[in-house]
Amino acid sequence: MIISRTPFRISFFGGGTDYPAWFRAHGGAVLATTINKYCYISCRYLPPFFAHKIRVVYSLIENCQDVAEIRHPAVREVLRYLSIGKGVEIHHDADLPARSGMGSSSAFTVGLLHALHALKGQIPTVHQLSSESIYVEQELLKEAVGCQDQVLAAYGGFNHITFPRSGDVTVQPMTLPFERINELNSHLMLFFTGVSRTASEIAQSYVQALESKERVMRTMHDMVKEGISILNSTENLQNFGALLHEGWLLKQSLGAKISNDYVEQLYQEARAAGALGGKLLGAGGGGFMLLFVCPRDQEQVREKLRRLIYVPFSFEFSGSRIIFFDPEEDYSKDEKVRANEHAQMFREPSRELSEARLTESHLD
Repeated sequence: MIISRTPFRISFFGGGTDYPAWFRAHGGAVLATTINKYCYISCRYLPPFFAHKIRVVYSLIENCQDVAEIRHPAVREVLRYLSIGKGVEIHHDADLPARSGMGSSSAFTVGLLHALHALKGQIPTVHQLSSESIYVEQELLKEAVGCQDQVLAAYGGFNHITFPRSGDVTVQPMTLPFERINELNSHLMLFFTGVSRTASEIAQSYVQALESKERVMRTMHDMVKEGISILNSTENLQNFGALLHEGWLLKQSLGAKISNDYVEQLYQEARAAGALGGKLLGAGGGGFMLLFVCPRDQEQVREKLRRLIYVPFSFEFSGSRIIFFDPEEDYSKDEKVRANEHAQMFREPSRELSEARLTESHLD
């Protein structure tokens, strides 16, 4: 049995410049951190006593005989990519909901790759994990996603990530004094808007037109340097909150689906209660809202947004990890044959998953 633990992330500045359509022409950069909320993947080789060969448990339960039958796109493609030939059982659990702007899909892919590599007796590097997850999501699944989520999930930590035109991603940890990191963390509040959405669909609405938004994109890129400058200086940290507000206003111009009336109302209520700035995490449209609020004003912001779920968090610095490893004894060939014969006697007719039940919400 293997269990991987992979962190979710929050991104401050530069989101959008991590899409290949942009950075391969102009370069990109992101300032972001992972937090102590995680995706957990457990997996094991399946003993030969069951009617199914593959079992995948997430918001649905899939019992399959072949990889091609798996409906969960990431699980299917990762198993194919790693050429997992044996029967396998995979379970997914998480601290936060999917499709909420926290990089959950990429955390899932990174965590699954990590767990299955470990199951095969391999120790992948963080660079390998991030590169493979980007390949799976962008090339195999053909999703309109950037590259920051996979890198952050694999590496962990508070990082300045650059995306040069060559594609050779650079991860530079923010070497800030402990007191400055704690000060920033204490000014941040995370709320769940209750609106779920698929990041790739939101991004698809504006990614193809990024070139027409060149001035906005370059300004968003420059905000990464400005944010780093504020953190590295003795400036009042409230300037960081003001910069987040500038980013909020700027990102709205990228596409109509990035925000909506409900989200705008929530943000304006938070600002009226004392929030200096904030952003919708991920591609936009809903999910989690990050707010910058001085500690003295946080109680009134919580009261104003009491209909939302407030999620306290801390920065984390470990990235994707294997947190449990218990090697299992393999079965001999004869034992497998006898077990399969026995299972065949009691095999029930397989039940296909209903297409109607398999909605988009089950795929994250």
